[in-house]
Amino acid sequence: MRISWQYTGNEPIKLKTFIRNQGISRHLMAKVRGDGGKVLINGVENRQIDKIKPQTVLTIKFPPEENRKNDLIPSYVPLKIIYEDRDFLIIDKPDHVNSIPSVPQRKDSLVNRVDGYYHLRGYDDLIPHIVTRLDRDTSGVALFAKHRYAHALLSQQMEQHAIKKTYLALLSGNLKENHLVIDRQIGRVPGSLIERQAVSSGGQEAQTELWVKKRLPDCTVCDVRLHTGRTHQIRVHCKSIGYPLVADTLYGGQIQLPLQRQGLHCRKIEFYHPFKKQMMTFESPLPQDMKRYLEFEEHKKTGR
Repeated sequence: MRISWQYTGNEPIKLKTFIRNQGISRHLMAKVRGDGGKVLINGVENRQIDKIKPQTVLTIKFPPEENRKNDLIPSYVPLKIIYEDRDFLIIDKPDHVNSIPSVPQRKDSLVNRVDGYYHLRGYDDLIPHIVTRLDRDTSGVALFAKHRYAHALLSQQMEQHAIKKTYLALLSGNLKENHLVIDRQIGRVPGSLIERQAVSSGGQEAQTELWVKKRLPDCTVCDVRLHTGRTHQIRVHCKSIGYPLVADTLYGGQIQLPLQRQGLHCRKIEFYHPFKKQMMTFESPLPQDMKRYLEFEEHKKTGR
């Protein structure tokens, strides 16, 4: 894959500076060159040039990426694709699927499925770069970069909290506030590799913002925005205020049929597309199990 830029400045600029201004770090550039990639100046390879002049076209030829060394096993379970272009792939993730392979689930995670999709499409020089992970039982929008450069650019946006994800969460009971910011550190539960808890000190800073959309007999429907990205953050913070997610049994929620997994869905993602140079927004419809649960709650409210 090749990506080209034209330098439009008025004065010569250092090549290293121009490359860095495109969001390519020294580490990424060293990896690209080490794997056989090339830097072309006006179509000609030249590793010795120090500065480039106005109107110069710089091209980076990115080498194929190999994933066999990671023993990634492709899965051919079909994907529900929301959007795809040269640089990004947006997936509607179902519940009960890990985002990445784990020791007990090496063969079928969302990453395995994307790898299988790439094989079927003949994308032999691409490997999956997952940008936004969701818990196993959380459904909704998941963002993948299709090459390491796109991944690097989105990682910068992640660090700057510029990628905005909006979740729809079902909280047990009726939350009194219409708007709430939960600012509590999160740490591991002693003796557990999975469970987290809100702690007063010694944990990771975490902030979650909630807006109430609707109150139903046994739950509160909220839009949720994360201002940090800690493991199980929404689930832990909701438990910490006494309103665990519906059916989130790990954090105190009770199964309420027909919902048998935590009531959490990533319904929207917004990010800046660095190649199209525009903001992009993608949404996922509410999955059937959450929809049926809300319909059941509405029936209890209206008595019909």
